[in-house]
Amino acid sequence: MNRFLYSILLYLLLPLLVLYLAFRAIKSPGYRGRWGERFGLAKLKQSDLLIHSVSMGETLAAIPLIKAVQQQYPQMSITVTTTSPTGSAEVVKALGTSVQHCYLPFDISMCVKRFLKQVSPKQIIIMETELWPNLVDQASKLGVKIMLANARLSQKSADQYQQRISLSQPMLQSLDMIAAQSQQAAERFVALGVSPDKVKVCGSLKFDLTIPAEKLVQAKALRELWRDDNAHIWVAGSVHPGEFDAMLKVHKYLLNDHPDALLIMVPRHPEQFNAAAEQILASGLSLARRSQQDEVSATTQVLLGDSMGELLTFYGAADQAFVGGTLIDNGGHNPLEPAALGLPVYVGPNHWDFAEITGLLNDAGALKVIDNGEELATELLAKFHDKPTYQAASEAGLRVVDANKGALKQQFELACTLIDA
Repeated sequence: MNRFLYSILLYLLLPLLVLYLAFRAIKSPGYRGRWGERFGLAKLKQSDLLIHSVSMGETLAAIPLIKAVQQQYPQMSITVTTTSPTGSAEVVKALGTSVQHCYLPFDISMCVKRFLKQVSPKQIIIMETELWPNLVDQASKLGVKIMLANARLSQKSADQYQQRISLSQPMLQSLDMIAAQSQQAAERFVALGVSPDKVKVCGSLKFDLTIPAEKLVQAKALRELWRDDNAHIWVAGSVHPGEFDAMLKVHKYLLNDHPDALLIMVPRHPEQFNAAAEQILASGLSLARRSQQDEVSATTQVLLGDSMGELLTFYGAADQAFVGGTLIDNGGHNPLEPAALGLPVYVGPNHWDFAEITGLLNDAGALKVIDNGEELATELLAKFHDKPTYQAASEAGLRVVDANKGALKQQFELACTLIDA
């Protein structure tokens, strides 16, 4: 498929895109407004720089880079776009009115053209893998310089690009610079036709995370409120439907040995909160909902983390963590936050979106890849019983995070090169 056929297909799918928004709006209030932005109909001001991230994870990684650019270029006007309400909320929370913010339009030619005409950026920084053929093509034709920051490319994604090489290669070759997270990702970009001099290995911005002191204080206070120091608390973070049942079965297994154990289950998406609550109750486990400020008593078995922006705090209050999206065909989520807090971490086999990070943590002994819930239960129980092994995993995670810091400085320098050019 080439870009012309791709564009025709998107026009044909336009009614389905409207239905998609309507369907998401039924489940998630965040999708009920601002539809005009999705089709390039918002009234926007011109900006010098456009930065695009996808959802919460990419936005959190982008915010330190955005703030560094703002400090270096205080007169520069910046537009930040996302595609999800959670990402949008993070932009507003962290950057407020210091940037112009909206959703990135669907990659329909007329929508993208209208959007770029209004914003008229001189440079675009795209986070991670959020590449859209029409956006890149039209920006490139307008002479806009484009950087792919914090770029990751799993083997699975590279294979998919290769299968659509007539569409993907012109898009990738239009990029002016790529800040790759790893040597493997850099080599995959080059294999797809990107000039080697455009690709630089900078590491992942996610390693440059800073745990705010107030988060640690809050986490400690919650821990003391919920359980004593000898209790057993674990987090199932960013879990999806298809993983809920496995997590609850794991927790029932733990309760046989440790009746005081507490599971903090945090669904990835807000529209899954109620379904998760129903499934917990149906399992026969006692439930407290964070959104309703339910009391977490000594008899509470599951705390549902159905609030926004508290996952890091929950990790800080726990002893061990499973990171979701990995027991299903999803690709996984970031395991660095629990590792940076000294928690032994577990992921399932489907972690290709964080393959390099997972590999580093696994090789150091900070993380273990499990195949199913039964194996997760066994590993959690073993760490709870074996304090030296637990401590070794905890310290290994801290070392890996500390050893790989520095990506922000390198990617900021590349961004400056893009802007100054």
